[in-house]
Parts: sequence; C-alpha cells; structure tokens
Amino acid sequence: MVAVLKSRTVEDKLVDRFNLRQLYKVKYRDDARKKLESKTDIAEDKKSGIIVIQVTDHDPNRAAQMAQAYVQGLNDLLASVSTSSARRERIFIEGRLRTVAHDLEVAEQQFSDYASKNTAIDIPEQGKAMVAAAAILQGQLIAAQSELEGLSQMYTPNNVRVRSAQARVDELQKQLEKMGGENASLAASPLPSSGVGDKDMYPSIRKLPLLGVQWADLYRQSKIEETVYELLTGQCELAKIQEAKEIPQVQAYDVGEVPEKPSTLPRLFLMLIGTMLTFGMGAAWILGSAKWQQIDAQDPRKQLVQQLTQDAWIPVVISATRVQKQIAGRLPKWPGNGHNNGSGESQE
Repeated sequence: MVAVLKSRTVEDKLVDRFNLRQLYKVKYRDDARKKLESKTDIAEDKKSGIIVIQVTDHDPNRAAQMAQAYVQGLNDLLASVSTSSARRERIFIEGRLRTVAHDLEVAEQQFSDYASKNTAIDIPEQGKAMVAAAAILQGQLIAAQSELEGLSQMYTPNNVRVRSAQARVDELQKQLEKMGGENASLAASPLPSSGVGDKDMYPSIRKLPLLGVQWADLYRQSKIEETVYELLTGQCELAKIQEAKEIPQVQAYDVGEVPEKPSTLPRLFLMLIGTMLTFGMGAAWILGSAKWQQIDAQDPRKQLVQQLTQDAWIPVVISATRVQKQIAGRLPKWPGNGHNNGSGESQE
C-alpha cells in the first residue's frame, strides 16, 4: 500500500485536484510530482502495519486536505483494480441483466402490439364477459321470439306491434351473430376510427380461443423475462454488497487535521539566528583584522601566510592580464592616438 500511495496514479490525482503545477510554479506534471514527493513523507510501522502520511505545505488547511486525499486516492485505486470473485460475479450479472432487460423490452412491445392489433386486452376476462353478454342476448332473443309468436296469433303481419316485435327479434339475432362470429380467422381487424357502429371493434367469441393461444404465449414470455429481470436485479445488488465487503479498505485511525503549529522553526527565530551569526562573523573578522595588523611584518608565520595568499592569486592575475592584452590588441588604432618616439614606432 505504501508503493500504491507513491504511485503516479495517486500523485496525478492530487496534482489535478489541488492544481499543484500552478501552486509549485512548474510547467510539467512530472516536476509537480517530484515537488509533491519532496513535501510528502509516507512511512510504515513494521510492527503494527500502520502507515503514517505527512504532507508539508505553507497552508495548514491544504496540508490536511492533501493528507486525507492520499487515503481517498488509495481506496479508489484499490477498488478499481480489485479482481475478487465477487467483482467477477457482479460484472457477469450486470452483463446478463442488460441482455434480459433488452429481451423484456422486446417481449413487452410484441405483447402490446399484438393486444392492440387484435383488441385482445385480457383474453380470459374478455371470454367470460363476452359469453355472459351472449347469454343475455340469447335470453332476450328467446323472450322477443315468444312475444312475436303471441302477437302473430292475434294480429296480422302488417300490424304495427307485430312489425315492431319482428324488428326487435332481427336486431337481437344480428347482434348475437356479430358477437359469435361467422369464421375463426385470425386476420387482424383494423382499429376503429370511432367506437360507435363498427362491426369489428372487438374479436368474436369464435376468435377468442385462437387469439388466446398466441396471446398466452406472448403474455407468458413477457412474464418470464420480467421474473428473470427481477431475480437478476436482486442478485446484482447482493453481488455489489459482497464485492464491497471483499475490497480492501484503508481505515484512517487519525484523520488528517489542520496542524496547530508549523513543522519548521518560526521565521522570526530563524531571522534572529541569522542576525546573530552575521554579527558574530563580523565581529570575528574585525578582531582578526586588528590582530593581524599587530603582528610584526618580519614574523615568519605572517610571511608564510602572505606568500600562500600571493601564490593563490598569481594565476588569477596572469589570466586577467592576458585577457586585457587580447582585448587591447583587437581595438582599432585611431590616428593621433600616439606620437613617434624617434625609432619609427608610436606609443599608445
């Protein structure tokens, strides 16, 4: 885990999250990572196995947030590279769930189209309702026929009451034939433009058994896909829970808090130390110079020091003289810069 904390992936997340390239005034991400590594100390206690993360920054709040970001980055990376059996099971179930969801959508669409095309809303309930309605019509037809027979014995066929009863019997027979149907073809009837006066608004009783076979198949298929989808959804949730249990999680025993005091010496204290050192060195130089002046010039020790000093400066002086001569040789000789010394040469 210490190696993972020092990985480029975790460090890049911190560089992007806290905009460290701008903060550290560097152009490249690699330089920002190196700067971050110099300000971060990650160590592991060999006995307890506890990892200590220390981040140094001039902003105490940002230092605490960066230390906590290391823990979060470690957890995210461990979760992304986990190859546990629960994770493989979860990935398989999610793929199967997507396939079943598509199949369920197709089955529901087919069932809906078939039911809408054939006006087969619920075949079992429709069958019961249509049989009950046909029984009522049949009873009304029998009663109307009995009434017509009784009127026919008392009145002539042209009588108003006889004609009215005959018309009622004809209408009831027509409705009963329409409800029963003349053939059992499964040819779909177009949906009505208006619900009134349409002959084929609903399937006949003769068509219901044949329509019910395909309706039941489509209904059963949609129910199967729905059941499988529900079961896989539950298994997927269980796999996610199991995966969360198996992924190694890093627990922060001591959460990174804002430090109360700086980790280095205060600037004022450093300034005082620097000032004291400067005064001390200055005083030592002054006293040393005064002591040096008091030493006799014939003292062998003083002569030795002077000789060593001269030997050290000779190469520097010689080099400087050579450079001056080279520069002087390159300068142009302007007329009137010198005078003839009697030997044909001019001095400049």
